[in-house]
Amino acid sequence: MLRISIFLPLIVSLVLTLQCCNQGSSNEAKEEKIPEKISYNFDIRPILSDKCLACHGPDANKRAAGLRMDVEESAFRALKENPTAHALVAGKPEFSQAYLRITSKDTALLMPPPSSNLKLSNHEISLIEKWIKQGGKYEKHWAFVAPVKPAIPKVAMKEWPRNEIDYFILQKQEQKGLAPNPEADKERLLKRLSLDITGLPPTLQMMDSFLADNSAGAYDKMVDKLMQNPAYGEKMALHWLDLARYADSHGYQDDGYRTQWPWRDWVIHAFNENMHYDDFVTWQLAGDLMPKSTKEQLLATGFNRNHKITEEGGVIPEEYRMMYVTDRNDMFGKGLLGVTLECAHCHDHKYDPFSQKEYYQMFAFFNNVKEVGIESVIGGPETYAKKPLMEISNDDAKSILKFVNKQDTSRLIVSVMGDLDTTRKTYILKRGVYDAPGDEVQPGTPKSILPFNDKYPKNRLGLSQWLFDKKNPLTARVYVNILWQEFFGRGIVKTSGDFGMQGELPSHPALLDWLASDFMEHDWDIKRLVKQMVTSATYCQSAVFTKEKLAMDPDNVYLARGSRYRIHAEFIKDLVLSSSGLLNKTIGGPSVKPYQPAGLWEGATSGRGLLSVYNQDHGGSLYRRGMYTLIKRTVPPPTMGIFDASNRDLCEVKRLKTNTPLQALVMMNDPAVLEASRVLAAKLLQEKTASQDKIIKAFRLIVCRKPSEKEIEVLTAYYSKELKIMKPDVAEKMISVGEYPITKNVDRKSLAALMRVVSAIYNLEETITKT
Repeated sequence: MLRISIFLPLIVSLVLTLQCCNQGSSNEAKEEKIPEKISYNFDIRPILSDKCLACHGPDANKRAAGLRMDVEESAFRALKENPTAHALVAGKPEFSQAYLRITSKDTALLMPPPSSNLKLSNHEISLIEKWIKQGGKYEKHWAFVAPVKPAIPKVAMKEWPRNEIDYFILQKQEQKGLAPNPEADKERLLKRLSLDITGLPPTLQMMDSFLADNSAGAYDKMVDKLMQNPAYGEKMALHWLDLARYADSHGYQDDGYRTQWPWRDWVIHAFNENMHYDDFVTWQLAGDLMPKSTKEQLLATGFNRNHKITEEGGVIPEEYRMMYVTDRNDMFGKGLLGVTLECAHCHDHKYDPFSQKEYYQMFAFFNNVKEVGIESVIGGPETYAKKPLMEISNDDAKSILKFVNKQDTSRLIVSVMGDLDTTRKTYILKRGVYDAPGDEVQPGTPKSILPFNDKYPKNRLGLSQWLFDKKNPLTARVYVNILWQEFFGRGIVKTSGDFGMQGELPSHPALLDWLASDFMEHDWDIKRLVKQMVTSATYCQSAVFTKEKLAMDPDNVYLARGSRYRIHAEFIKDLVLSSSGLLNKTIGGPSVKPYQPAGLWEGATSGRGLLSVYNQDHGGSLYRRGMYTLIKRTVPPPTMGIFDASNRDLCEVKRLKTNTPLQALVMMNDPAVLEASRVLAAKLLQEKTASQDKIIKAFRLIVCRKPSEKEIEVLTAYYSKELKIMKPDVAEKMISVGEYPITKNVDRKSLAALMRVVSAIYNLEETITKT
């Protein structure tokens, strides 16, 4: 036995090694087929990026042999160390040193060198060989080429597609040996649709109506009904608030209160009115510069005043003013163009074709705002907004700005855009330092995206015209991708804020181009685009997966099943409030301060200003939707932060999706969840129904489907057990959570026992998951 125990690790290691070898040879045999036409962008550049560009790429400090393989001119030029040889010779891999080195048996010549721990697979080598034979043609980066609407692809499973989207998805699935899932059952499909379009769970009436409607157009009718719900604008606004870095405080140390919420009201209104994307963005970028500009267009420009602003004494005003301009410039790059423009702030971009000069040419569009680095210190209402600003009067809220939920007669001011009467000069900042100006620059855009022609005025309005020029390759693609991410959990381009050289390639490039082209052809109609996505067969699939599908496509890149992921933090709160009947459906208005652990703000504040102490709201304000929770940047809402909500410091186009024990603790202990459990339990106890029926109703309200027999059995047994062991003092303590009045004439033990059952249902994974 002793000898066996000594040698057991060696035996196990040997077996595992043999299995790995066998697996490796099996994988080699299963390698993908070589395409007929090799694409530099989609077949070759990913190989170079992963295996070659660390030494032969854009970083001059690490470049070996003076060779850049990512630049055509350099790759075909005579080698510096051997003028008679070339890295690439078009049509002749046998004379191309790059090919000879990657296939060499001599470890002294082999590339990548063995010391790098990098190795090209046989498939990758074959791709490079065929590419060279086909001429070794380089291509402009795919994202910088204007989309051309491709033809709808042919598929074998012709009965499956519902609209054009499905043909592109199915074609890729068939190429990968996958097949789509059947449609989800009606209950899960309705929950998915309702959460995606309104951010709220469906009501019992909606569930019953949809289940009873067996007509061919039942689903489309429900889509239309949900999109007419005012909650649609609230749901759609959330991703834009992240992108626009909306918050209710200025940020930095003092972190004083600000009143930008009327701009948030406008965003909700714009989505509900289906303002088309070109107007939606143009008003926000340059509403103040538009001919005969209205007060609504001016309010829209609050978009570009949502950035952090300091109120600290002792700062250098010009340093912070430059920080504000930088923030606007970087947000424009990431949020609207989907590129890492900020990388060119201090030097030329190392990977994308953006020079530092071009960065500051873009910077010039945002550098003429009539603002200062620090305007005032913590104080009264004059600090709630910074100049340039606009005031919203009571008359405004009753006429031209009816969508602004102005609840009292106090002074309401909002920071907006407004340029100087004269043009402020813009300089390249050496190493990005605010007080190290270099050469002066004029407003302009990166030539690699689209040159800024003389037909555009050299201001923010001209920049918006450039942005929505049909030849601009990024604008439509980027927003289509962000919306796809909202409805499918992952963008067609996974790196939704980086369409550049280091970003991920699109999983379905033809679909992305078709959607972008179609979006532009139909005047940037957002509601039409949303409906296209949610009425596709792709969207309607069941989220159930098999072991085979999970092994072939673990991340569901090819969408052979419905997307399954946790809903956003704000919508978790909305689901809890809505299902319990507590939700205050008021749209817009100032942000609110719901339940929060004591001492958080006080422990992280300068001790000055309105936000130095957390004064919790009461009454209906406790039950507003999650998007109206006040966001103090230095201490963002803790429960929402635990569920990965943005703290709104910077532009964010994609939230993280984490899974931690803290999330379970929130659902089990948050006063808002416990209070909702009590309130729903009390309502159910007032109904003259059996205990089992009450539990079934609670389950339907929360999980949005009928429970199975087993689920009913478990939950009913749990209720009986809790009712039996519940002690009066424990019950009294349990039901005392929250400020909503305790229902009179309800048995306290029954209330506490049923409250625990409802709380358990809220804590099911399925409750807060889109399936």
